[in-house]
Amino acid sequence: NGAMGATGQTALGGYSLPMVAGYFRKSLNLPAPNITDVVVHGPGNQPGDGSQDTDATGEVLLDICMAAGIAPKAKFVMYFTEFTEQGWVDCITSAVTATNAPSVVSISYGNPEDGPAGDILWTQQAITKVNEAFQRAALAGITISVAAGDQGSTEDLPDHRQHVDFPASSPWVLSCGGTRIIASQGVINRETVWNDGPQSATGGGISALFAVPTYQAGSNVPPSVNPGHRLGRGVPDVASLADPETGVNVVFPDGSVQPIGGTSAAAPLWSGLIARLNQGLGKPVGFLNPVMYKSMATGVLRDITEGDNGAYKAGPGWDACTGFGSPNGTRLLTALKSLTS
Repeated sequence: NGAMGATGQTALGGYSLPMVAGYFRKSLNLPAPNITDVVVHGPGNQPGDGSQDTDATGEVLLDICMAAGIAPKAKFVMYFTEFTEQGWVDCITSAVTATNAPSVVSISYGNPEDGPAGDILWTQQAITKVNEAFQRAALAGITISVAAGDQGSTEDLPDHRQHVDFPASSPWVLSCGGTRIIASQGVINRETVWNDGPQSATGGGISALFAVPTYQAGSNVPPSVNPGHRLGRGVPDVASLADPETGVNVVFPDGSVQPIGGTSAAAPLWSGLIARLNQGLGKPVGFLNPVMYKSMATGVLRDITEGDNGAYKAGPGWDACTGFGSPNGTRLLTALKSLTS
């Protein structure tokens, strides 16, 4: 099964990787996932108590639960680093250039790519370095799934303009938006754009930094609603369940059950699914975007046509809330097998 990498910030907040593997075995009746940790910078896999702002307990645990719940036999490598730009650049570079590089990388982190001074955490130099690493990954056949953001089309910046997150805005990644699902007895009755308000809604929109990639040229990506109405990379490409109100229940190692959502759930869900697709195909799907936009724009994913994330509305086909929609694993595998044959 395809190996998978994920980026964490500091530590697991009281739960070491062996403990997480153990709860899979005992609580979920699933095989314990094969997890290895790699320390790029900082203390690595040293659980904290959750009191620090940079404690990524919930994020790291959610990544493992979502991806390993879908692809329990995959080999997981968790990359730990410091919460700095250099730490982030080094972490991504280490993952995609590793000797045994993963076939899938899951990233549940993002910050606005642009905005008022003092409100963004990215510099142009760091964005360039990370994007170059993503391009190398795409050329090497690595799929990178990235969370599109959880604060609507403004990303909660105070300038009353619309923003997208980086690294979700990179043209070399599979950007994952979020939906709200109403289901009964395992059957989805209704699926809409996740939007519970400006501070709890899927990210999405038009990049202020990256041009429209070639693969999006025929997808009717709209101009930005910001002044100047720039044409740019449309975010996201796909989506899946993210609304915390209809989200996933994660069983913590202490036995408690806590609901979690966000596009931080959507990215590892897609990563786990892609690992399964890789297994079904017998080879990595690699950089999926060009194939998806050319050959799977209709009839493969569940098209989400209801809702908005603030400035952008869902509609038939690609939109700046949920991309082409939510996954249907069977149809995806069938479509990919047809293309490879």
